[in-house]
Amino acid sequence: MEWLSQLIDFGIIGLLLVLSLVAVAVAIERLLFYRRFIPGDYPNRQVAEIALTRRLHLIATVGSNAPYIGLLGTVFGIMLTFYRMGQEGFVDTGAIMTGLALALKATAVGLVVAIPAVTFYNLLLRKAKELMLLWEADHG
Repeated sequence: MEWLSQLIDFGIIGLLLVLSLVAVAVAIERLLFYRRFIPGDYPNRQVAEIALTRRLHLIATVGSNAPYIGLLGTVFGIMLTFYRMGQEGFVDTGAIMTGLALALKATAVGLVVAIPAVTFYNLLLRKAKELMLLWEADHG
């Protein structure tokens, strides 16, 4: 069952870190794009809106799924703790508490990834709406 421990540490937490990097990279790219957005460069509302909201769904997806991925890691960690308890044949409360504490790290990482991603998404969506209003004022 050592593979399960490695799956939690490198698979689940590694995936969450990659998703975090993706969300931050997209957020930075969008911020840079918004800085150089010129409403007059877009012929109609739909084209402007598509340009402004491009890739925002990636940040939203990371924000909404990271807690579940972390929870999956926690479930695996709890399964591993129970498996080890069953293999040893006795109950060592110190080992159980340590195992459960380590299992919860995946949920903590999932939340650490999700909270900024949701914040970035909301801030960027608000900025996109502001820029759309500027486009409409420019073309209205």
